[in-house]
Amino acid sequence: QVQLVESGGGSVQVGGSLRLSCAASGGTFSSFAVGWFRRAPGQEREFVAATTWSAGLTYYADSFLGRFTISRDIDKNTVYLQMSSLKPEDTAVYYCAAAPRSMTDRVRDYDRWGQGTQVTVSS
Repeated sequence: QVQLVESGGGSVQVGGSLRLSCAASGGTFSSFAVGWFRRAPGQEREFVAATTWSAGLTYYADSFLGRFTISRDIDKNTVYLQMSSLKPEDTAVYYCAAAPRSMTDRVRDYDRWGQGTQVTVSS
């Protein structure tokens, strides 16, 4: 069974950048879309961005437009989230997830999740 494995998290200062990766382990992305979500301490899981695997169409939550960029590399079987101009409020565990039928911002539409990677932004 294909598993999603995130990497690239870490600690960064305000204004810095990080690139998260989501690799499909044990197979290839066969889902319609792959998304990134995050969960900050004490908060609900929040949609960040998604991309369709085949066509590379993208969809962002408004609050991340211009700072975060989602992309995918079909040859490497990996989806990326490039994050820039990071703020302390971006501190969270970031998850990638696969959606079988549509590219949405709803948690319930995603049926496979990675274990998450911690991002900490300090001032």
